[in-house]
Amino acid sequence: MSDAGNDQQTKAAGAYRVLARKYRPTDFNALIGQEPMVRTLTNAFSSGRIAQAWMLTGVRGVGKTTTARILARALNYKTAEINQPSVDLTIPGEHCQAIMEGRHPDVIEMDAASHTGIDDIRDIIEQVRYAPVSARYKVYIIDEVHMLSTQAFNGLLKTLEEPPPHVKFIFATTEIRKVPITVLSRCQRFDLRRIDAGMLVGHLRNIAGQEGIDVEDTALAMIARAAEGSARDSLSIFDQAIAHGAGSVTAEAVRAMLGLADRARIVDLFEHVMKGDAASALMGLRALYDVGADPVAVLTDLAEFNHLVTRMRFVPSAAEDASLSEDERVRGLEFSQNLSIRVLSRAWQMLLKGIPEVQQSNRPISAAEMVLIRLAHAADLPTLDEALKSLGDGVPLSNGAAPRPSGSPMSSGGPGNGASAVSQTVIQTTNGGGQTMRLVANEPAPVAYAPPAVEEPAAVPIKSLADLVNLADAHRDMALKVLVKRCVRLVRVEPGRLDVNLTDEAPKTLLNDLTVKLKAWTGRHWMVALSREAGGQTIAEKENERRENALLDAKADPTVAAILAKFPGAKIIDIRIPDAPEAAEGDADMPAEPPVEDDDEN
Repeated sequence: MSDAGNDQQTKAAGAYRVLARKYRPTDFNALIGQEPMVRTLTNAFSSGRIAQAWMLTGVRGVGKTTTARILARALNYKTAEINQPSVDLTIPGEHCQAIMEGRHPDVIEMDAASHTGIDDIRDIIEQVRYAPVSARYKVYIIDEVHMLSTQAFNGLLKTLEEPPPHVKFIFATTEIRKVPITVLSRCQRFDLRRIDAGMLVGHLRNIAGQEGIDVEDTALAMIARAAEGSARDSLSIFDQAIAHGAGSVTAEAVRAMLGLADRARIVDLFEHVMKGDAASALMGLRALYDVGADPVAVLTDLAEFNHLVTRMRFVPSAAEDASLSEDERVRGLEFSQNLSIRVLSRAWQMLLKGIPEVQQSNRPISAAEMVLIRLAHAADLPTLDEALKSLGDGVPLSNGAAPRPSGSPMSSGGPGNGASAVSQTVIQTTNGGGQTMRLVANEPAPVAYAPPAVEEPAAVPIKSLADLVNLADAHRDMALKVLVKRCVRLVRVEPGRLDVNLTDEAPKTLLNDLTVKLKAWTGRHWMVALSREAGGQTIAEKENERRENALLDAKADPTVAAILAKFPGAKIIDIRIPDAPEAAEGDADMPAEPPVEDDDEN
């Protein structure tokens, strides 16, 4: 995997070569983590379908520039036996060493970050017409190609679309979205993937063996995680760790060097938070802070472990990751089996919100402590399902929330309400994902109105607007029912006579329609007259008033108040009121009306 020639030159010069350069891959076999790209290139070379331009994209350190050099070497591969492009570069060819060292005259490397203008591209356009000096192809490698100006991209388009047969272009970028689509469409694109942490651990272990370095497996796992999928970053950190540890690499040394928290302590901290033990959580955070751990790093590690536990719940095989410590593997599986997805998701969201707060705070440790306190407090909060079950069973909520009192406005049989005056309170809460909680009180079903036969007029009395609404509902005349509720104000009612006042929205034919319908439904003539008196409220106005009163009662109810207190951000958004019996307006001696079944409001 190492460049032997370069290594010998370095030893002769007495200079130290960093591991990232010393163990830089020189062929496709040594290129780790990019098997799909290698397979595609192998098939393309074997079938002779070699593209004219390639676009390599990926995060820093995954091997874009190295891959470009290896590709240039493969295009110009030539030995005594082989004189054609090949991906099998086991035997060094005539041009291989010069290409990998970046000094071959036919392989031109340009950094677009420092050569962004149209003049630099004009130089390339002028040179492509000339044949290679000694190699098979003239290869242009343009790194960070997204830094080119718009004019430079436009100047390159024609040459890129129809290059001379002896010219190949290889572009590399970390910002593929900044490359114009006109350029992308003329290139064969390869997305170089982040290297798996387990693969990086194996790569580092192999290099440690070649270097004769004594290294702990836990230290390798820490380095692989810190590299975030970048082979170059992992080697740079490993190089630093060797220097830090004077030739041996221990987990404690890497932890101190990177300001990381002990993974076992992170797992302990997670356990304290999930148990709601704020005191132990704060002590654990302070202990990590005292040994040099960054509060942001602690919360980030806590979020990563929370994600790991959640992932293990759905993919238990995630515990087999080589970069995990024994504590993370064993205890993570245990947490994944005991914690609900609601709890894990809530902790994840709170950590995502808390980490930026700590980063922007002038006192990071204090901000981190407040985040842990919120997490520990949220661990004691019941989920929506638990709250509903507790209220339904009359069991007190966690954190001391009281069950619903029997005499509260939301309980059946409360004073002044009757069996059918039980409210349905809908509470919307932003805690736990913005879900909606519905507290439903058990109530007896209202007695349905059974109209008597029309041939018995005396059995069909009209003593209130509620009677009239029930009568329209019994005969399934929904249109008249709605008009009566919204538009009719009762002035007085007598047998055979109905004096009313109408709202402004009442249709002109309403009085005549009432006269005709009443005669048909009761079997007797009715005089429905328009009165100059104001009359009482409409049924719709009464229901709105009752709803407003119920909302005030619900807010004052101890149970609702307890729930609102336990779910910060919750609010009452609706009150569902079953119809209750009411007395006729203006006549205290008349009996109460039967319940009105309000289909339009429910």
